[in-house]
Amino acid sequence: MLRAWQQPLPDMPAPPPARAWGRVRPPEGYEPQWRRLVDAALELGLGPDDLAATGLEPLVAARGWKPATVALYSKVARYGGLALPRAPTPEPDPPELDLRPLTQVRSEDPEHLRAVAWCALALGWPAPVAAFRSLRRDQVRATTRRLLVATDDGEWAVPGALTAWLAWETVRNRYPALAASPWVLPALRRGPGLDSRIGGRLSSQALQVTFTKHAVRTAQHLRATAAPSRRDAAEELATAYRDLSYDSFRRLALAAGAPPVAARGVVRAARALSRSGRLAG
Repeated sequence: MLRAWQQPLPDMPAPPPARAWGRVRPPEGYEPQWRRLVDAALELGLGPDDLAATGLEPLVAARGWKPATVALYSKVARYGGLALPRAPTPEPDPPELDLRPLTQVRSEDPEHLRAVAWCALALGWPAPVAAFRSLRRDQVRATTRRLLVATDDGEWAVPGALTAWLAWETVRNRYPALAASPWVLPALRRGPGLDSRIGGRLSSQALQVTFTKHAVRTAQHLRATAAPSRRDAAEELATAYRDLSYDSFRRLALAAGAPPVAARGVVRAARALSRSGRLAG
């Protein structure tokens, strides 16, 4: 038996924007950003369906959001279930920052010297944390003028790190567990893990914490030792160090002209070595 034709049901009317937003659950961990996104949409009378149809362009025009803000809120909207196109996060030009105070030897404390040697080495060989975590002492060789780092990717010449490296090597050789360690950046004390030991391999998280502590202590030293005529500049630099991470340090070193730790870096290092050889000759 054929079914009788029925008139299609009318489209359901959309609920008011405030009620419609109230039905959407904010993405976990992004509640403040979600609330600001909803407030911006409600100012224009837009509900979730409206925003999914128009995208963020009306909000951008009304609020004057910058590209980084647009990228953030498009991500938050997608986490909340709205089908918005992905907005790429812009890569800002890295600012210039004097990183040399992080490479200066101030005491014979092993923790300080380990961090100073790391920063001095990373200033000319800006490898990721994972590469430093696995870097062995036999991969670093000191010449009369510079350090040479040899990995599976090639060899790099690192000028300016010799003083910090020799100071760290001298102090660590006073302690048998550190002297016997194969790692460039070994653990100085036992951690909570069962396999943790002095001279053992540090985790990436422990190295990040190590760098942060060194940056904060360097900032404190800059504030305490700045001459009156340099106090403002030292305070500005100390403020920047207070929030400095190793990832930011690495990007700044690359922006300052350090060779990238990739195949291209090998070519640059070879050129530097050949140029220094010609000068010596």
